[in-house]
Amino acid sequence: MSNPIRLYMSMSLDGYIAGPDDRPGQELGRTGGRLFNWLDDRGSDGPSGQVYREAMATGAVISGRRTFELAGRWQGDHHDGVPILVLTHHVDAGDVPPGSARFVTDVDACARQARAAAGDRPIMVHGAGAAQALLRAGHLDEMEIHLVPVLLGAGRRLFDHLSGAPVELDHVRVLEDRDVTHLRYRVRHPEESA
Repeated sequence: MSNPIRLYMSMSLDGYIAGPDDRPGQELGRTGGRLFNWLDDRGSDGPSGQVYREAMATGAVISGRRTFELAGRWQGDHHDGVPILVLTHHVDAGDVPPGSARFVTDVDACARQARAAAGDRPIMVHGAGAAQALLRAGHLDEMEIHLVPVLLGAGRRLFDHLSGAPVELDHVRVLEDRDVTHLRYRVRHPEESA
């Protein structure tokens, strides 16, 4: 697969991607910032630096609408001017996202546009809602989970709203660093399991 659609997500050991009460001004929720301490090592030659450089080498971003808004719409540029496709249920008339961002209401169209925009580079996915929609539609190819050794106990979970048959994953790699374990999984799509 030349340009996988890959979720990048920091998560607590008990499955939370944000602390309680995530909202504008408290985007990661109470105590949720703890999930991103590993980014202090993003400039290193170690595993966290490697993972960060891989993420920044992606050719497009798919984001859920909630994540996009909480991130201040990234002021229109997530990284290097790559296209940002915001998966949303509806678009208000006159709401034009900044910079390279655009709204897309159909998950299949979103995946198609992201692959075309990224060329042969991977696509980064941000947001639990977008990840779940892509997974349900069969478009999420990989997951890079930054597993942080903390129990938040409450907040927003990554996979709260999946339903149906179990999703089988193949373990691709594990990179351990100070304060985080980076786990990559390939999603085994139903046609592969038959």
